[in-house]
Amino acid sequence: MTKLVHVCTQRVLPAELMQFQPTVRSRGRTRAVMPLGKLWMNGSTLRVRFIGGTAAQQAKVREQALWWTAHANLHFDFNNAADAEIRISFDPGKGAWSYVGTDNRSIPLDQPTMNLGFMDGGTVAHEFGHAIGLAHEHQNPAGGIQWNEAAVIRDLSGPPNNWTEATIRHNVLNKYRADQVNGTTFDPDSVMLYFFPGSWVQSGVGTRANPVLSALDKAFIGGAKAYPKTAPTLLDAQELTIGALRRTSAAIGKAGEEDLFQFNVKTGGSHTVDTLGPTDVVMKLFGPDSPTAVIAEDDDSGVETNALIRSNLIPGRYYVQVRHYNKVSGMGNYSVKVRRT
Repeated sequence: MTKLVHVCTQRVLPAELMQFQPTVRSRGRTRAVMPLGKLWMNGSTLRVRFIGGTAAQQAKVREQALWWTAHANLHFDFNNAADAEIRISFDPGKGAWSYVGTDNRSIPLDQPTMNLGFMDGGTVAHEFGHAIGLAHEHQNPAGGIQWNEAAVIRDLSGPPNNWTEATIRHNVLNKYRADQVNGTTFDPDSVMLYFFPGSWVQSGVGTRANPVLSALDKAFIGGAKAYPKTAPTLLDAQELTIGALRRTSAAIGKAGEEDLFQFNVKTGGSHTVDTLGPTDVVMKLFGPDSPTAVIAEDDDSGVETNALIRSNLIPGRYYVQVRHYNKVSGMGNYSVKVRRT
């Protein structure tokens, strides 16, 4: 008899549910799948509110959440703020799930962004991995898992998950597109990889659950593609003047480096922030008055491989994060400018 399998629900916003693609055979595999556009600003403090839960449950949450911040340039503040970015319920009838990364900011404040209906092993750490932007390991486009779909659907349709086929395909069988994720070499010890029985896999060889962060989990979350501790913080953000005659010069000098800028909008309206130069960069815009609220992210909407974001902004302070696209073409000089449009 197949062992009952607890699998968490990785929640993404409805418009993105259609962005998965069917599984394809591949020899390469990557780990710690991180959907593009879900990262919080490096150095962010994410507030956490408990919606119920016993003292023991809340203590376990605090313990395992800090496994990530020991290596990532992030901080958790368990202050139970009404507008906390992460809001945790403990409903045993709704399984374990979390929204991914900055999607948490789009969820109504009276609703949880994470549920911990079961907390065995490294479940809490797994869900906090989602909360800081990681996806399921088995949904990497190069994951290589060839599913026995009939067995997967049969088992997950029953208890303890009781999922519809659409939910099963979304959470287990479907893959991200290759252009939607960052990742590194496959790590069978990753806490983001679940136990799957051999009967679910065409090869007959399943996967094991991992109760703690692996060495590669720690390296990835603190590395250049995620939250490096060597990156600048908001205190280092360079001030931009809206409509300045001259562009602000900057440079990405090494792999993993990021630059932070800030500007103040006094009169609301359409504004454009763009980069210019030979360096291939990715840019994010946060605000107003919040370094965790992502407004937009862009790669190549500007001239050639430059980034450009155009958005209607209300009065407030905004933050711009610029990172390299890759180690080869992402280092070098560039300039940045913000203007009313």
